[in-house]
Amino acid sequence: MIQADVPESKTAAQQTVFVVLFAIAFCHMLNDMMQSLLPAIYPNLKRTLDLDFTHIGIITLTFQVTSSLLQPLVGLYTDKRAVPFALPTAMVSTFLGLLLLSQAHSYAVLLVAAAMVGIGSSVFHPESSRVAHMAAGPRRGFAQSLFQLGGNVGSALGALGAASIVAADGQSSIAWFCAMALVAIVVLFNVGRWYKHHGIARARSASRDQATAPLPPALVRRSLAILVLLVFSKFVYLASLTSYFTFYLIEKFHISVRDAQLHLFLFLAAVAAGTIIGGPLGDRFGRKRLIWFSILGALPFTLALPYASLMWTSVFSVFAGLILASAFPAIVVYGQELVPARLGTISGLFFGLSFGMGGLGAATLGWLADVKGIEFVYLVCSFLPAIGMLAAFLPNLTKRDA
Repeated sequence: MIQADVPESKTAAQQTVFVVLFAIAFCHMLNDMMQSLLPAIYPNLKRTLDLDFTHIGIITLTFQVTSSLLQPLVGLYTDKRAVPFALPTAMVSTFLGLLLLSQAHSYAVLLVAAAMVGIGSSVFHPESSRVAHMAAGPRRGFAQSLFQLGGNVGSALGALGAASIVAADGQSSIAWFCAMALVAIVVLFNVGRWYKHHGIARARSASRDQATAPLPPALVRRSLAILVLLVFSKFVYLASLTSYFTFYLIEKFHISVRDAQLHLFLFLAAVAAGTIIGGPLGDRFGRKRLIWFSILGALPFTLALPYASLMWTSVFSVFAGLILASAFPAIVVYGQELVPARLGTISGLFFGLSFGMGGLGAATLGWLADVKGIEFVYLVCSFLPAIGMLAAFLPNLTKRDA
């Protein structure tokens, strides 16, 4: 009887739990949709509270610090002590932050509200990535792709909601989005129950099955440093397109704002497609190979983009976005496999970096555009994917990587 039970447990741990993966992706969509509402009310806040741009910048900084820099610390804590119900608790923080944000009539309350939304996000991302890893079975890349696609969709829907509801009805309309937080709390509470009763056991079983001799600490540190540089090249280049592509198209090709937005939409659609296909391709062909291809493979398109006509600029941007976006699921899973005992820390590190690098990159490139011009920005950024050559120095963690 005991011998019959062991294979059953092992088989169960190797299965992909799709209902959990879809629940996490759905809540990621809701989370990123809600956190994208904060910038939408900046014009309203600036007018009603008589704020200047420094005040607005401090609100953004408060959100970025709590949502980005806290993520690795959250992951480090939960690596040492499992917290199955951290996810619904994180969403409670987001709910309260949105409620405060909808009613805030003082600057201090605004900062507290921004911090609460940021804290909810900082707990949600590393812990939901951990749950995706637990539920993935052998399809870790697919799990991360699905999880990250939820965030991409949420950011897009958040922008739509901001344009259609918040911009029209003002600050108080944010309270309606609290209903989404309540839905997410219910879903994540059930995910937490699965985490407690099944997820922890699955994680332990997977850890035993995949146990290998640990890599030398120096090699792990070097590999993590390379991954950080790859994340830097990816997200700074993507920030250049997400934040300034419309300005570039309008200035260089003299097209309308509407047409420029259409080109931007095509690029963002390509990023979403790259995110969902990157994980399964890493599962199939090896994560190191995909990391190598997905970042360095974009280099011909980024180098050609500053010299292209309008049509080819759009084509090259789509291919660059598609290829670059496929890297991130593979980078996260590769990092988790590199340091399997620190799933939360690694997830928090890379998701925090993706937030921080995007924001820092957008600010720096904006300054550079003011000084040297928007076309110069794309000329400089065209070389960023060349950093992908460092992937050659990553160790092979699986047979597919060799």
